[in-house]
Amino acid sequence: MHQLRLAAQERETKGKGAARKLRKNNKLPAVFYGPRTSPMMLAVDYPEFERMMKLSGGENAILDLHIASRHGEETKKVMLKELMIDPVRNTCLHADFYEIYMDKEITVDIPVRLMGTPIGLTNGGLLQVVRRELTVSCLPDKLIDALEVDVSGLEIGDSVHIRDIALPEGIACEQEGDLTVAVVSPPGLEIGETREGGIEEETAGLEGETAEGVDT
Repeated sequence: MHQLRLAAQERETKGKGAARKLRKNNKLPAVFYGPRTSPMMLAVDYPEFERMMKLSGGENAILDLHIASRHGEETKKVMLKELMIDPVRNTCLHADFYEIYMDKEITVDIPVRLMGTPIGLTNGGLLQVVRRELTVSCLPDKLIDALEVDVSGLEIGDSVHIRDIALPEGIACEQEGDLTVAVVSPPGLEIGETREGGIEEETAGLEGETAEGVDT
């Protein structure tokens, strides 16, 4: 999990018009908040934010946010909590940064990556993905990008449950162990999303809403 540094400036103007003006000037509207922090409206450099996203892998990125405000400058450890995306242009519209503490556990959703081609597919079975993410809790320095699950040994009728996944040390799943992650079903029986071939690693796009009560 990459940890990077991003500069941000406090902004006093809010509303859709102000947000559009920021974007025209190659700035990204953002907000910083947390359990012990009042929301603060920010602006960050859009090209630098894009560079940070590429280096961090995007989802659940942890970084040092250097904030310049009317009270001075300070650096906060934050997580990219939400990211609003323009569905047409595929550009970032707004970012939410949530303050975290390295000695306090966080709860996040992390992707599940199915690896390998199940044996059951050669006999006509269908691999069905039931859950693409798991909710886990851990200290920030234990957070991983994704959980890789080997499904190559699954026959028709076999399934992988949360309890079958070996979690790295320091990471606990918040969901019940008997919940199904993936299953190889007989031909013609579909219970969820189906994959008919080998599984490749995937990365999900980020979608989200801005912090409640804060204009973009």
